Amino acid sequence: MTSSLFRTKKVEQSISDTEEPEHALKKSLSALDLTVFGVGVIIGTGIFVLTGTVAKSNAGPAVALSFVVAGVVCALAALCYAEFASTVPVAGSAYTFSYASLGELPAWIIGWDLVLEFALGTAVVAVGWSGYVASLLENAGWHLPEYLSSREGAQGFGFDVLAAVLILVLTGILVLGMKLSARVTSVVVAVKVAVVLLVIVAGAFFVKGDNYKPFIPKTEPVTAGGTLKAPLIQLMFGWAPSNFGILGIFTAASVVFFAFIGFDVVATAAEETRNPQRDMPRGILGSLVICTTLYVAVSIVVTGMQKYTRLSVDAPLADAFKAVGHPWYAGVISFGAAIGLTTVCMILLLGQTRVFFAMSRDGLLPRFFSRVHPRFKTPYRPTILLGVIIAIVAGFTSLSELAELVNIGTLFAFVVVAVGVVILRNTRPDLPRSFRTPLVPILPIVSVCASLWLMLNLPAETWLRFAVWMVIGFVVYFLYGRTHSRLAPGAPEQRVDDRP
Repeated sequence: MTSSLFRTKKVEQSISDTEEPEHALKKSLSALDLTVFGVGVIIGTGIFVLTGTVAKSNAGPAVALSFVVAGVVCALAALCYAEFASTVPVAGSAYTFSYASLGELPAWIIGWDLVLEFALGTAVVAVGWSGYVASLLENAGWHLPEYLSSREGAQGFGFDVLAAVLILVLTGILVLGMKLSARVTSVVVAVKVAVVLLVIVAGAFFVKGDNYKPFIPKTEPVTAGGTLKAPLIQLMFGWAPSNFGILGIFTAASVVFFAFIGFDVVATAAEETRNPQRDMPRGILGSLVICTTLYVAVSIVVTGMQKYTRLSVDAPLADAFKAVGHPWYAGVISFGAAIGLTTVCMILLLGQTRVFFAMSRDGLLPRFFSRVHPRFKTPYRPTILLGVIIAIVAGFTSLSELAELVNIGTLFAFVVVAVGVVILRNTRPDLPRSFRTPLVPILPIVSVCASLWLMLNLPAETWLRFAVWMVIGFVVYFLYGRTHSRLAPGAPEQRVDDRP
């Protein structure tokens, strides 16, 4: 039984599966498209909110260094993703990589994890987008009925209609084709980046050198907590991180790291890339470099415009412009945030459907969902199913407390991919690799340690929720996936339920 749980799917077999006409995705993406996808999903509310919030609470003006530290941690994982995505250019990202290196059960676990991560992330982002758009509508004098605006604080029936409609519209765009999705994303990302650059350039004129003093404020110890809301590392070792000072930079890095989440979604589009061996590393690493640069620039501007101790928590960048007598920019920032969240939502939904599609094509989920549209060559069945489900979840559910599950799921995927690179280097040294992660196994080991450290800084209740989801995943695998897998002994390559 143990051998069947860790049976691996050969890279050559994974690639040959992508050539089956009824299960093949259309190759239409370039390195530029992938870079745009990466920038589109990474830059969200984090650049408008986290920069000031973390500066005030954790690091002061040194928050710029925190973004550099977080960017380095992501870069370690990105190098591992780049090798896998160029070597195994198949939909599914970390799930597919795990299947080729760690085995079927680990692949199922990471696939199940990614389904939760992307689904919940899509819903959370859609709800955030709804809040920004509702605010802009109110400024224009249009007010939605309370029962159709939000679930937060709703009395009785409440449905966030804006969040649901956004997801359904994006679902339709994804069904119509990746090239259309790429074009829409390119336009929206261009507007979003233009807004960010406008804020950086305009804010630079209001920077005062005195606001950077001290650049690294004096250390303030944090009292260790004893409840499930405390970081797991506190409950395990009684250790609490410090705010400000040198250690405060790293404490802040564990927070702002989550502003980078999403670059791994680029890897899910490997199968739809025209030249994945060349373009996947460029798209993954290029988007990460661009976003890190923008994050550092914004953090330098906002802490230079207003003393870090006076920054607001809810909308620090917008309020910083108000503090210097330019409230007009607050509206521009809200517009940029709303535009930005549109692409974040679409690309997270894209990532989830590709993971679901890959698991279905392998038989771990019903193969009914692995057939592509005869005209658009997109996995329309899982896209429509998941889009409708997530629209309902986003409309009816308050997701603020569950958002951290997205973070732990991402970090877990980072760990698995880094371990997988080392294993595949040893088990399949013969594979052609157009991009090779440097300093293997040292760099992947450092990546694993960095990811685990950030995971330990998440609340214990997040770990409990994650464990519950994983237990459900084990049950589904042993009841369905293990026996229906295309690698199961005696399993036919095409099952009866694979027919339309």
